[in-house]
Amino acid sequence: MNLKIVIRVTGLLLLVEGAAMLVSLLVSLATGGSDAAAFVWSALICTVPGAAAVLLTARAPQTITRREGFLIVALVWLIFSLFGALPYVISGSIPRYTDAFFETMSGFTTTGASIVDLIDPFPRGILFWRALTHWLGGMGIIVLFLTMMPAFGIGGLQLYDAEVPGLSVEKISPRIHQTARIVWGVYVLLTFLQTLLLMFGGMSLFDSVCHAFATMATGGFSTKQASIAFWPSPYIQYVITLFMFLAGTNFTLLYFAGKGHFSRMFRDEEFKYYFLFVLGFTILIFSGLLIDTLMPAEQAFRDALFTVVSIITTTGFATTDYLKWSPVLYMLIFILFFFGGSTGSTGGGVKIMRIVLLLKNSYYELRRIIHPSGVIPVRFNRHAIEPRIISNVLAFFMFYLMVFFVSTLFLMIFVGDMDTSMGAVASCLGNIGPGLGSVGPAFTYSHIPDAGKWFLSFLMMLGRLELFTVLVLFTPSFWTEQ
Repeated sequence: MNLKIVIRVTGLLLLVEGAAMLVSLLVSLATGGSDAAAFVWSALICTVPGAAAVLLTARAPQTITRREGFLIVALVWLIFSLFGALPYVISGSIPRYTDAFFETMSGFTTTGASIVDLIDPFPRGILFWRALTHWLGGMGIIVLFLTMMPAFGIGGLQLYDAEVPGLSVEKISPRIHQTARIVWGVYVLLTFLQTLLLMFGGMSLFDSVCHAFATMATGGFSTKQASIAFWPSPYIQYVITLFMFLAGTNFTLLYFAGKGHFSRMFRDEEFKYYFLFVLGFTILIFSGLLIDTLMPAEQAFRDALFTVVSIITTTGFATTDYLKWSPVLYMLIFILFFFGGSTGSTGGGVKIMRIVLLLKNSYYELRRIIHPSGVIPVRFNRHAIEPRIISNVLAFFMFYLMVFFVSTLFLMIFVGDMDTSMGAVASCLGNIGPGLGSVGPAFTYSHIPDAGKWFLSFLMMLGRLELFTVLVLFTPSFWTEQ
């Protein structure tokens, strides 16, 4: 294990985090906030150890192996959250470190679960930092670093594979840093477009930027305690719905669509299923709302569509409390907790491609029983899927359910409520935000005991890095094999 390169990359990324805090400092100064000193001290605390780590490892080998990639990625997400909590604590906005760490991990992993019971009075610098943690974590801390990789002379494919651990790493360019730059370019452009459209609908520049950050990262932190329900404007809600849907789409497809290759998007099987799942669940919930409530048809459709897109993309914004709907409807929402966005998107969860491959493999297994001598491979996008990929999907799903059930039982020790425990675990593991019971969309996680908050923070990181990147660190062979 080349620990020097691990320390060097971690140090470089601490410098990036310190620079991000300085951006929040500028926002604080521009808005006359009382939190400017907190960002100065936080940036200093980040940059000093970061600079020391870089200087002390100047001669570190530049090659990164797969094992080092896993360790770097897991360490960076943990360290970013440990240091990222400092502005909250130093400013006094969230004085308890456990709460500040939970809020920060929730931000960077784009979970959107919050311990803040009233966010509106927070200084704007802190609100901006809260949104910025979403935006940096949404596309990926390591992927951001890879856009600058040539300047540091560090190989990045292993890092990319470890942080973007989907079924396949689709590269737009043969060079990994060029792929990272293109994907981040799409991300920045969509964020800019959404900001303009929200301002056109009457949002302030500050609120528009913060909500664009949270939307494109599929994060869900809002500058208002009422979330998007604070703005009853149908225009604003439809704009956010559209960009949540785009954020849950594979960014490679968005890149090619932007170049005029729309047929590639509509031929993609994952995108088709993603669209159909959104459409199907929206129709079911819309129909249920028309039957069970006196809500006008347009509002029922808007609430159904917004909630379905918000949950399936793991954004977690809210325009209504879905726990006030009939049990059948909010159980449909709970099912969506286990879907997630497309691979290559900023959405969390299991991912649509895995869901589709699971369904297809189950169907083809029935055909194999009827035709035991036949060779019936699972096909996706007209290509036969290798058995090792099907094995990976089955293993992932087994681990996901195992972690969900064991974690639910463990969290019940602290909360004593099955609905809340299930909702909190499913939400944090899927990086969604709102859950069930006392952590539903109208509530926060502030009442969860400290041990529960640390455990849920671990689940957020585990879900954001899609299980294997973190779980492999707990295997003896990772540390002993050469």
